[in-house]
Amino acid sequence: MDSYSLRAGADPGADAAVNAADLAARAAGVHVREVVELGELEAVHRLYDTIWRPVPSSPPVTSELLRALAKAGNYVTGAFDGPQLVGACVGFFRPPAEEAMHSHIAGVSAAAHGRSVGFALKLHQRAWAMTRGVSEIAWTFDPLVSRNAYFNLAKLAAGAPEYLTNFYGGVHDGINGDDDTDRLFVRWSLRTPEVAAACAGTVRPCDAESEQRRGAVVALACSDDGSPVPGVPDGDTLLMAVPPDIASLRAAEPERGRAWRTAVREVLTAAMAEGLHIAGFDKSGWYVLKRGTTEGQHA
Repeated sequence: MDSYSLRAGADPGADAAVNAADLAARAAGVHVREVVELGELEAVHRLYDTIWRPVPSSPPVTSELLRALAKAGNYVTGAFDGPQLVGACVGFFRPPAEEAMHSHIAGVSAAAHGRSVGFALKLHQRAWAMTRGVSEIAWTFDPLVSRNAYFNLAKLAAGAPEYLTNFYGGVHDGINGDDDTDRLFVRWSLRTPEVAAACAGTVRPCDAESEQRRGAVVALACSDDGSPVPGVPDGDTLLMAVPPDIASLRAAEPERGRAWRTAVREVLTAAMAEGLHIAGFDKSGWYVLKRGTTEGQHA
């Protein structure tokens, strides 16, 4: 029996969340469960090292930290294909009065890409949290990573209300390189109808072409050679492009990667300061920003 099933029923939506998580795990061909034994915690550490390829002095997590988090009752979970660990997610509780968690790190092995293992992990985390009285999970992601933007904003229907400049400082790993670690801060309100629908498989709609036909202004575009092209960041609805594969771009052309970091930072920080919010992400590579607020931006 999965850990969250032991406490299902504590929250009105918990049973539905557990069912959605079980369906997602079966669809991905994995079993998702908590990891507490030292050997499996070390396997989580090794998996993250394989994914991020950090310098020795800056691992994403250590086995000792994972051991402490698990012992303290925090969220340390693995996705298993038979005996093989193919994904893992780690989070910890925020102050008790907030009824919230911070999801620190999640990753899936290259061998399991394309199976929606990450979706299964997040739905398990949601169910686990809801059975413990948690109403919101927050985390960060790099706004330049198109697939993560789509996953967080469209597939999970989360909100991203805050831009954090160089949040982690220099990380120096195989994914971030020596780029600044700018991040979008994600808030996932677990009980909203929109999130429940997303967890049932309904992707939050977002169509950049339709928005442009309705008068959206292109604030940042991508040229044919993959460079950022500044537009006119002035309007009630803005479109902002990101490169299709920033990781490959950083590796092949680090200067162009840094140019994207600067361009996206300038557009997002200015737009958010002027009252626009991120309303969604089109899978073709466009953020849509609108004036005002949406349900997904608040708990």
